[in-house]
Order: sequence, then structure tokens, then C-alpha cells
Amino acid sequence: MMLSTKGRYGLKAIVDIALEYGNGLVSVTRLAEKQGVSEAYLEQLIASLKKAGLVSSVRGAAGGYTLARAPEDISVYEVLRALEKTTAIVDCVGTEGSGCKNACSCSARPLWLKLQGKIDDVLRTTTVKDMADDYITQMERGL
Repeated sequence: MMLSTKGRYGLKAIVDIALEYGNGLVSVTRLAEKQGVSEAYLEQLIASLKKAGLVSSVRGAAGGYTLARAPEDISVYEVLRALEKTTAIVDCVGTEGSGCKNACSCSARPLWLKLQGKIDDVLRTTTVKDMADDYITQMERGL
């Protein structure tokens, strides 16, 4: 699976929001500064996360974003599906239908299906909390 910048930055944003879970709202300005991307771009990504029910917001001068559920209750799979629409490594294993006319006779398709299953399993069993905890550990080690 090749993640777009949308998937990469959106996943980083939700982890940054998770790091502050329970401590108040996170402003888009702070997220943008931390990631080095524009506020407008992050607003687009967060809109997708909000539409999927993963993030909630409060408007106004003291507004910002928080997770709609606890970080341990949000899987990376949900986040990437909200941002990328699919986790498919190749078109013929995606849930949106296959554009490949050779899917039924392709000798490589069984491998792609196995790989897709493993990838989706990791994404479904890894939570945003897991990612936040791993990030904290990484920062403590100075990696």
C-alpha cells in the first residue's frame, strides 16, 4: 500500500491529537506548526476524520479538535479508510471493485490477497493509542 500525503499527514495529525486526549483541545495552528504543513491542508484532512466520526471540534477562539472516542478505541484501519478510502495494495484486492480484467486468472492475485489480509490485520489491531505510545517511547529514546 502506497500512502498518499493525505494518509501520512492525517495519521500524524490524529496521533498528535491523541497525545493531548483528555487535556483539552488541539488547535489546527499547533498541528500545522508541528507538522510543517498549511492549516488549510490539515483542515481538509481533519474534515475527513470528522466526517468518519473519529474527531470532534469546537469552534471559536479557544476551539480546536479532540478525538471523538478514546485513542484505544480507534484503529489505524479506520483512520486510513477515512483518509485514503482503501487500504488496497493493488486494485484487484480492493473493496471498491476491481478494474483488472485478469483478476480471476492472475497467478499473483493469491499472493496479493494474502498480503492484503496481513496488512489489514495489522491496521485493524493497531490503535491510535498504540501509535501515540510508540511515538512517546521513540521521543524518550531520542530516535
